[in-house]
Amino acid sequence: MKHTTTAGGVELAYEVSGEGPPMALVHGITEDHRTWNPLINSLATNHRVIAVDLRGHGESQTGPSYDLAALAGDLHHVLTVEAATDAVLVGHSLGGTVVSAYASAFTTRAVVNVDQSLSLGAFQSGLQQIEPMLRGEDAGFQSVIGMIFESMMGALPDSERVRISEIRQPNQDVVLGVWSALLDGSSEEVEALVRSGFSGIRAPYLAIHGIDPGPGYGSWLASLLPTVMCEVWPDLGHYPHLIQSERFVARLAEFEATLHR
Repeated sequence: MKHTTTAGGVELAYEVSGEGPPMALVHGITEDHRTWNPLINSLATNHRVIAVDLRGHGESQTGPSYDLAALAGDLHHVLTVEAATDAVLVGHSLGGTVVSAYASAFTTRAVVNVDQSLSLGAFQSGLQQIEPMLRGEDAGFQSVIGMIFESMMGALPDSERVRISEIRQPNQDVVLGVWSALLDGSSEEVEALVRSGFSGIRAPYLAIHGIDPGPGYGSWLASLLPTVMCEVWPDLGHYPHLIQSERFVARLAEFEATLHR
């Protein structure tokens, strides 16, 4: 069922399915809640699933800012309206940073981060190399966004590549707003952002990566988040939850079962 609510003058859209303990799903940049559709029916058999459109995405309105505090605040508003602030938060890509920032600022039951490294320095370096295209004419912006996502598709089946591509709506102002801290800040400022934005997390935390985040990442993440479990599902690419959906749903259930202990 579709819903809307307004936070700070920004109308936010989201869909609610099923009954049971709440679970919030947060999509990646340029996408919307529909990316989760292949998983909704399975998850909604025993959850109340709240799939949100971040501001500037899907059917949600654009806003004056797109920093992590604003995005996490929007999510908190939606979950407060739905009396679901005890939800398990599941975020993919940008959604992984949003649910992480949420868990650092607010109390939540648990966090699942799908293929989003929290070590943002390497991503910052890559973005700064393509910054002229990101800030240039729309054709160049659309081209470079397409190249970024094509490079991460991994083992995603052709049908899912088409579906995700049809959902994706790259808005230059939104993308630049989301990435502004990485494009405009120094490496030291980004490191400080990571520490301030994520080090407050105390909820159980599961990170699943389809793209290997590199040697040493697991130990680095454990030093930042004492509750983390970090897994690499090798050679799947950026969408492991869609490529091995049954495995992903089963892993969520296994992770949730540990929360009752």
